[in-house]
Amino acid sequence: MIRITLATISALLALALPAAAADDFIATPTLRASVAVTSDVVRVGDLIDNAGSAALIPVYRSPDLGTTGTLTVAQVLSVLRAKQVIGVMTGDIKEVQVTRLARTLANKDLENAVASALERRFGLGDAANITVTFDRGISDMRLDASNSGALQPVATRYDARSGRFDIAFEINNDNHPTPTKLRFTGTAIETVEVAVLTRDIDRTELLKSSDVSLERRPKAEVTGEPASRDRTIGMQLRRAMRAGMPIRVADIVKPDFVVRDQSVTIIYQVPGLYLTTRGKAIESGAEGDTVSVLNLQSKRTLTGVVTGRGQVTVLGASQSAPMASAVEQTSSLKRDEAPAPVDTAALLRNLVQTPASPAQIAEAQIPQARVSQAQAK
Repeated sequence: MIRITLATISALLALALPAAAADDFIATPTLRASVAVTSDVVRVGDLIDNAGSAALIPVYRSPDLGTTGTLTVAQVLSVLRAKQVIGVMTGDIKEVQVTRLARTLANKDLENAVASALERRFGLGDAANITVTFDRGISDMRLDASNSGALQPVATRYDARSGRFDIAFEINNDNHPTPTKLRFTGTAIETVEVAVLTRDIDRTELLKSSDVSLERRPKAEVTGEPASRDRTIGMQLRRAMRAGMPIRVADIVKPDFVVRDQSVTIIYQVPGLYLTTRGKAIESGAEGDTVSVLNLQSKRTLTGVVTGRGQVTVLGASQSAPMASAVEQTSSLKRDEAPAPVDTAALLRNLVQTPASPAQIAEAQIPQARVSQAQAK
C-alpha cells in the first residue's frame, strides 16, 4: 500500500515539474496591427498574440460583412485593461485594422442558381436561356465567411403561366450544424436570341447590317424559328415590318432579282450557243426561281430561271446532249476550212419559240454543215 502511494506521488511530481518550468517562460502578449475575423464579435485572442486564458473574451462588435474598421492603440489598451488584460506589448503600432471576412454572392451567381434549379423543369429549357428577375432589387449578397457550402435548392415552386418562382436554398455553415437558409422570389422566363429590326423596313428593301441588331426576347413572343443576325443580312422581308419587331426565318426571303413588269435580259443558252434579247418580266422572282417572261421581239411568253439581277436564262431542250459530237457526225468540213457564219438573228427568232426539238436546235446551229456534206458526195 505504501509503495503504491509513493509511486502515485512520484508520478504527480513528474507531471507538475514540466508545467512549473513552462510557467517560467510564458510569452509576452503582443498587439497585432491587422486583424481578420469571421464572427460578429472581436475577441481578445483576435487582437493580441499569446492571450492565454483571456483569448475568448469578447471586446468589440465586428465591422459589417466585407468591411474594415480602424481602432487606435489607446482605445484597444483601454478596453483590454477593462477586461483585466495588461502588459500588452504594442511596439510601434499606432492603430489596429479589423476586417470582417465575408463570402460574397454576386447577383449573377444568384440568377444562375435560380436558373439551374429551374432548368429543364416546368416546361423550361436550358439554364442559359432562362432570364431571372428578383422581386426585390438584389445586388451582391454578403454572408459570413463560415458559409462555405454550395447553394442547394431544397424547395422549388414555379407557375408556368405567370413565370413566378419561389425557391429556397440552403448553405452549409462551418461554425453551425444548421445550414444557412436563403429564399428568393421573382419571375423566370425562357428567352431566345433573335434578330430585331432597328427601323421600319419596307418589303422591297434589302436588309443591311445597320438595320438589324441581336437581342434576347421571351420565347413566347417568337413563334417559329428565330432568325440569326447573319442570316438576315442581304435578304428581303415577306412583308413590311416595324422597328423593334423580331425576325423569324419565315419572315425573310431571298431578294427579288426580277420584278414584275421590269425590263429584263433574256438569255437563250444551249451547249455551244449563247444568245440574248430584250424581254419583260411577267412575275417577280429571286435568284434560282422559275418565272415567266415576254419576248418583246417575238411577243411570245417564255419560262426561264432567274440567274442575275434583271436576267432570265432559258435553257434549250437539248442541254443534256453535247452539241460538239453532233457537228462531228454531220459535218465533212476539213480541219483548215472555217464554217459559214451563223445568222444569230434568225437563230434567235427560231430558238426563242419554245419548245424546240433537239433536231431543230442542231440544225439551227450548223446550217451549212449538211450542204458541205452533200457537195462532198
